[in-house]
Amino acid sequence: MKGISRSKRVEEEMPSATLSLPIVDLSSPDRPSTAKLIRQACSEHGFFYIVNHGVEKEVLLSVFEESKNFFSLPMQEKMKYPRKEHRGYNPLHAEKLDPTSPYKGDSKESFYIGPLGDHATENLNQWPSNELLTKWRPTMESLYWKVFAAAKETVSLLAMSLNLEDDFFEKTGALNSNSPEAFLRLLRYPGEVVADEETYGAYAHSDYGMIALLMTDGVPGLQICKERSQQPQVWEDVPHIEGAIIVNIGDMTERWTNCVYRSTLHRVMPTGKERYSVVFFLDPKPDTVVECLESCCSESSPPRFPPIRSADYFKERFKLTYGSS
Repeated sequence: MKGISRSKRVEEEMPSATLSLPIVDLSSPDRPSTAKLIRQACSEHGFFYIVNHGVEKEVLLSVFEESKNFFSLPMQEKMKYPRKEHRGYNPLHAEKLDPTSPYKGDSKESFYIGPLGDHATENLNQWPSNELLTKWRPTMESLYWKVFAAAKETVSLLAMSLNLEDDFFEKTGALNSNSPEAFLRLLRYPGEVVADEETYGAYAHSDYGMIALLMTDGVPGLQICKERSQQPQVWEDVPHIEGAIIVNIGDMTERWTNCVYRSTLHRVMPTGKERYSVVFFLDPKPDTVVECLESCCSESSPPRFPPIRSADYFKERFKLTYGSS
């Protein structure tokens, strides 16, 4: 399918610049200062880096190796694990992040691993055959729990940054340490730039949930646009920092904070080089009612969004993206 030409699209946007984001040290003993830095990052950018997060380099190298092994399998083998219940394989162009756009879909393939820790839902996961990928499952399970530990500490600091107790999201039931509502998504971007065709690795979007933690193989492509209504839009490159994980907040957190924190528009552009990444999405439990936090509203700044159950919100968003719930 033909879209607007790449040359025309570039004319409608400002040239991208490299962005400098705050770097948050999760090991810092000065948690109030760290929380203050997160508040600045979330209100100004919606993105930041975390370091000293406990996810070893060797673990990530193993994950990317297993990811490449899977995505290099023949299509008929990969399609033995089609996406069901938001778990399993999505082929190229299966996801369309902007349902109103004429473009054919994102130039990426992906594999979802759903929540672990709850046997009822854990059994919904699809695991590639041990005969094909002997290390796949233990490698992904190891990464899942290591990144969750980092995400949990980040959410704790996020709560503090909102003048809440550091265990606020656990006390309210939004976060369960033993059975988190978290999805691991492995991604492969072919990276080809197609002449005279509107090509995106991931079309401009904001994430649906609470927070996302992104790990990449170092190949560039991620860009953010802090002012989505500004024309022409200004896109900034988010550089890879060795040893750091990129964190961004999602639409749920923007609702919770009454837009004090921003869920920032971002995209992945093809660079002519194959790119691998892993995203860990941490979301509220399905029955969580997401409504404006008391610390984020006042008489002069009333709640902008009505309360909504997390499960209902996700159902509607996924329906728009995939054409089904």
